[in-house]
Amino acid sequence: MAAYRPPLRDIFFVLDHLVDLPALAALDAFTNADPATVRGVLEENARFVSEVIAPLNRIGDLQGSVHDPTTNTVTTPEGFKEAYQRYVEAGWGGVPFPTHYGGGGFPWLVGIAMQELLSSANMSFSMAPLLTQGAIDLLSHHGSEEQKEVFLPKMVTGEWTGTMNLTEPQAGSDVGAVRTRAVRQDDGTYRITGTKIFITFGEHDLADNIVHLVLARTPDAPPGTKGISCFIVPKYLVNDDGSLGERNDVACVSIEHKMGIKASPTCVMSYGDHGGAVGYLVGEENQGMRYMFTMMNNARLSVGLEGLAIGERAWQDALEYAQQRRQGRAPGAPPGEMSLIVEHPDVRRMLLTMKASVEAMRNIVYVCAEAVDRSTHHPDESVRAASKELLDLLIPVAKAWSTDTGIEVTSLAIQVYGGMGYIEESGVPQHFRDARITAIYEGTNGIQAMDLVGRKLPMRDGRAVADYFELIASIDPALEKAGDELSATRAALGGALDTVAETTRWLMERGFAEPRDALAGATPFLRMFSLLTAGWLMARQALAARDAQQEASGQELEFLRAKVTTARFFCEQILPAVDGLRAAVTAGHEQLFAVSPEAISG
Repeated sequence: MAAYRPPLRDIFFVLDHLVDLPALAALDAFTNADPATVRGVLEENARFVSEVIAPLNRIGDLQGSVHDPTTNTVTTPEGFKEAYQRYVEAGWGGVPFPTHYGGGGFPWLVGIAMQELLSSANMSFSMAPLLTQGAIDLLSHHGSEEQKEVFLPKMVTGEWTGTMNLTEPQAGSDVGAVRTRAVRQDDGTYRITGTKIFITFGEHDLADNIVHLVLARTPDAPPGTKGISCFIVPKYLVNDDGSLGERNDVACVSIEHKMGIKASPTCVMSYGDHGGAVGYLVGEENQGMRYMFTMMNNARLSVGLEGLAIGERAWQDALEYAQQRRQGRAPGAPPGEMSLIVEHPDVRRMLLTMKASVEAMRNIVYVCAEAVDRSTHHPDESVRAASKELLDLLIPVAKAWSTDTGIEVTSLAIQVYGGMGYIEESGVPQHFRDARITAIYEGTNGIQAMDLVGRKLPMRDGRAVADYFELIASIDPALEKAGDELSATRAALGGALDTVAETTRWLMERGFAEPRDALAGATPFLRMFSLLTAGWLMARQALAARDAQQEASGQELEFLRAKVTTARFFCEQILPAVDGLRAAVTAGHEQLFAVSPEAISG
């Protein structure tokens, strides 16, 4: 496995050309986030994760986290605890959070860039800060002032970690089926009883305390999602002076044996085995699902980023191997000489597909992160609303397409290695195994597709997606001005836009007439819509890199030329798949239900 090389040039290209970092730095919330400062922060963060966190990736996969059933404790792999303490001491977890709670006050965009570096270096390790971020986000919006003052400072620094406890054995993605109970006590607290599964870092040895956010029902709650409440259930209760008190009635009874991210303990959590865990209501009763959706966009964006991050790592490994491995004779090579496999056209195609896919994912994720910041902190209400609408529309793309594509990229890395790619010692099977869960996290990708078709396309009676298509079309004059170099890119983007717009109209009409038709085509439509979005941003990349060449020379000029080539490859050779998806989107539901479940087996 090759050493991780933080792709700072690629990240800075996006920050310099595809998002408006100076405009974010001009907002009152981010006055210290000027581009020069951000560059310095990311350079130092890249050094830290490559030297401290990345070397533990393979160790974590081999050792995994270990559960002791006699004490219900979890021990993380060798080196993880020490690395996490260095992470906390450096203050990395708090960079994108408000200064009031000890954070750095930087945009979420900067946090996302740091998250990419951390997740590429070691996805298992990154899961602890990632879940803590989600818990911080929810408490920041809906916790009481007292709850914020007690829990957020320690969570922002990373001294305490956080979890999200949604899933139960009988519920899965159907959160409305949650059965965990919460009974109010005379002192205003609640006693929590129940079992939660798939709780990432629900127990570990990295931090002094774990702040569990738990979805549960009060005795008189209405059925379904309308009866869900959210509770803070800390591993250790907190005394009035902020010190840690007695152990709460919550325990990890086992951890799952997974195909990937083995160093990240996925826990079965039991609440209330000895009378009930003490919980503190967040906000109001029966509002838990609404509170969860407050942080859902950020959580789904972070999962989408994992597809990008692991794809980047797999691409780096595949490229290094292809530049070292000799096999066969490439066309034009001297007789009797074995060629580097990077010289074979099919290997080159795989590598370019990987590179283009990674760059497209990065563009999408970072544009979404910029929209998070603008939707939250811009002083103009109309700008906030427009940014929120764009974010809502693109979150299914960022989450689902990026994770699906990340899996495809890691699979291509195995193919580049050939037989060695199927051998664990090569390191690349770990990328594939680690990436596979991302398509399931935070709502499976089928749920993302249904969200796009059922909730996002109808926004403002369809005007939101119509405005988005107009935004994509607005790039056409610049592509036309670029002349022959980007003429095929322009044609491909225009054709894809026409196809997706036409298919969108069909879906919206069928969604009202026969919802099963719209839902049957939701997944291929999400891919079609995502390819269009990626193509639009890659076309913007080509224009930006082309313009920047005028003042570049040497290696920088070569880097920019490669950016144009990669963008053209995506638009001209990957984006046309949009046309092939039209039939699947518009086929309707009849074939899916023509055979009974009993008869499917034949």
